[in-house]
Amino acid sequence: MNSRRIFLMGSLAAPLVRAARSPNDKIRVVTLGVNGRGRDHIKGFMGQKDAEIVGICDPDGDLLTKRAGEFEGSYGKKIKTYKDLRKVYDDKDVDAVSIATPNHWHSLAAIWACQAGKDVYVEKPGSHNIYEGRKMVEAAAKYKRIVQHGVQLRSSEALQEAVSLMRGGKIGNVYMSRGLVFRWRPSIGNKQPEPVPANFDYDLWEGPAEHVAFSRRHVHYNWHWHWNWGNGDVGNQGIHETDMCMWGLGVDTLPEKITSMGGKFTFDDDKETPEVQTSLYHYPKLKKMIQFEVRHWITNEENGVGVGNIFYGSEGYLVVKNYDSFETYLGKGKEKGPSRKAGGDHFKNFIKAVYSRKTSDQNAPVETAHMASGLAHLGNIAYRLDRQLHFDPAAERFVGDAEADQMLKRNYRKGFEVPEKV
Repeated sequence: MNSRRIFLMGSLAAPLVRAARSPNDKIRVVTLGVNGRGRDHIKGFMGQKDAEIVGICDPDGDLLTKRAGEFEGSYGKKIKTYKDLRKVYDDKDVDAVSIATPNHWHSLAAIWACQAGKDVYVEKPGSHNIYEGRKMVEAAAKYKRIVQHGVQLRSSEALQEAVSLMRGGKIGNVYMSRGLVFRWRPSIGNKQPEPVPANFDYDLWEGPAEHVAFSRRHVHYNWHWHWNWGNGDVGNQGIHETDMCMWGLGVDTLPEKITSMGGKFTFDDDKETPEVQTSLYHYPKLKKMIQFEVRHWITNEENGVGVGNIFYGSEGYLVVKNYDSFETYLGKGKEKGPSRKAGGDHFKNFIKAVYSRKTSDQNAPVETAHMASGLAHLGNIAYRLDRQLHFDPAAERFVGDAEADQMLKRNYRKGFEVPEKV
């Protein structure tokens, strides 16, 4: 599909399709990427009264056949299958896509969907780099699409209350937030290149990424630990927490000063990304700071948190545990204050906004995808360059640092470019 055709679909076809639909019709969703998180997308959308999964897409043909069989067994009906996501965008019977591909595909898949008149639920991180995250924001605005970021903490009733309490001064002036990702991440070993499996479209799987010979070292899941496709754990599990850091701290721009250090200390394996990483993000004008920590393997919890957040205020602190609970501790004596555990339905929130066409109905609009992902990207750039960086959040460029600026964007393979003009 050429870019001209995609543009026409986005500018003309989408309003006509929406106008022809009855308000009582279900939103028809296709899930892109069904190896891991995509299975949760299928279950999540099939649990909605106003939406249904009508197709699944994956370049791994064997996996696609397996998931289609599982779907029929669970829901008693056959489902459309696509190996090429561009065929999904050609299908006028599809209203929305949920993107659970590897990170390097997230932004381009979302941009193409917007251009084709589809609404988008995109997994974290919303982008593989800062440039394409901004382009995804521009595409959503230009084509008037609902683009929801898959950070379900935003739909937790408990965490919405936690943010409201912090806004109301419950723990005083909130000056610092910490994000913690202490996960059991074992060695991935050492694996050599090998022939591409017969029913696997590796060219399509690579998509926007630079070509690297096929290997089990990165297909499937282990791509998280390679810069070409993933962003390490700060750009994996960590995006939930980078987003929570910014949301709770009340900052809606990227920071001005960034430093990060860490490394691999345990395993001599194929991972490129750090096993241990600490990043600091400073907002000097706001007098606020974010600290983000990744630790793997055998580690301890802090304030009962292995994955979550801690917010520090002048009158106490607030602890976010996992996806749906918080506790507060007040004053010098750390007396227990308000706490709550209550989840939410992030897929339901997306479908509500698809029907209303109001981005104000979204708990996690596209801008949050760019900001939360961008924070992780900045930390990774500082880590890889091994020095403190100064950033202009308005221009989204580094200050007098051409070497760092080159890492805001990647080299795209022909046919899979994220365009300057979306």
